[in-house]
Amino acid sequence: MTSSAPFRISSFCAAGGCVAVAPAEDGVLIRSSRVDDGPVLAFTQEEWVAFLAGVRNGEFDLPVLES
Repeated sequence: MTSSAPFRISSFCAAGGCVAVAPAEDGVLIRSSRVDDGPVLAFTQEEWVAFLAGVRNGEFDLPVLES
């Protein structure tokens, strides 16, 4: 899976160390915004859609810690 599109990061990423995402021919590529030449994770379109659905449904929300 390759991409000629540039990686993008959120406009909320101010301190670095954010997730960078690029569309690929048949899916999505993800890497750290801190390391341009670091490892890249490749996800198929189906995997990416399932991940986004999980985020929207709160599947990855952390429990609220009460002090």
